Amino acid sequence: MLVSVGILVILVVFVLLELRIRRPDNLILYESAGKVRLRRGRFYPRHFSLAIPGTIHSKIVDIEAEASGKLPVNVRLAVSVAASNDHLSALIRVGGWNYECVSKALQEVIVLLQSLVKEYVEKNEIDELKSESLSAYLDKKLGKTVDSLGIDIVTLTVQAIDPVSDEIAEAMRQREASRILEQTEVTKQEARVAAMKAKIDADEKVSKSEHALELKKYEMQKVTEQNEAEIAEKRITEELKRRNKQLEFDRKELDLLKNNPELLVLTPQVARLAEASQNLKNARTVVSLSPGDFTQGSQFMSAIHAFLQNILDAQSSKKENKNTSNA
Repeated sequence: MLVSVGILVILVVFVLLELRIRRPDNLILYESAGKVRLRRGRFYPRHFSLAIPGTIHSKIVDIEAEASGKLPVNVRLAVSVAASNDHLSALIRVGGWNYECVSKALQEVIVLLQSLVKEYVEKNEIDELKSESLSAYLDKKLGKTVDSLGIDIVTLTVQAIDPVSDEIAEAMRQREASRILEQTEVTKQEARVAAMKAKIDADEKVSKSEHALELKKYEMQKVTEQNEAEIAEKRITEELKRRNKQLEFDRKELDLLKNNPELLVLTPQVARLAEASQNLKNARTVVSLSPGDFTQGSQFMSAIHAFLQNILDAQSSKKENKNTSNA
């Protein structure tokens, strides 16, 4: 009974002293068959495991390097790393079997960055150094994981590349300001040229449109004038036909009156003359058969004269015939 109680007490003491609960921000490592592995369970034995931080470690690094021409340059980097779950053995080999292994591996990453930055800066002129180019170079060399150090690089940013000499820095600032002003002026002039070109193109299009409109108006006016000319020509043709018919009718009427003088009484001119004589007060109708009293040039008066002469001749012949028969 006492042995059982003793064993139970030993087990309780062992559990209390040896077993630990894994924190969410820790990685629990253990060694098995010469390889460092990661425990996934909730509990772990304290003396047979190593708890390391699973959080991200960040640091600002200032690196001095010399550009081409032995001009000193200060490069500032911001780097953030974390333990790589796939390369834990390399992490322990670099940082040791202790809680600060990630921090030690970060120091090795900084040493590697210093060598890479100096290698890049020495190959370029001081005015050719760009943060974007250096970031691309470091990403290409390091990638997202440094396998030999057991580290995952979360972020790596080049914050600044500044000359150490104030005179060089001021000269570079002035040159950059001049370049920006020059580019601004070029941009303004290009915008002005583009605006003028757009205005010229618009004016040309408007002129072409107005010219096309004028041509259309001219064509329409030409068609209208042609139609009006055709209509006028038709009217003149119809008028000529009408007048020819009227002349033909007058000619026939004159021929009829010439062949039949007695029809002159039915003409409107004689009717109007008779009507006018009736309207005159105390007027008497005077008929003169003397040829000298008429104008020989008037065809109408000649026809009336001949008509009346024929009537008088007919009446005289009738009276003579009547007298002869009575004798």
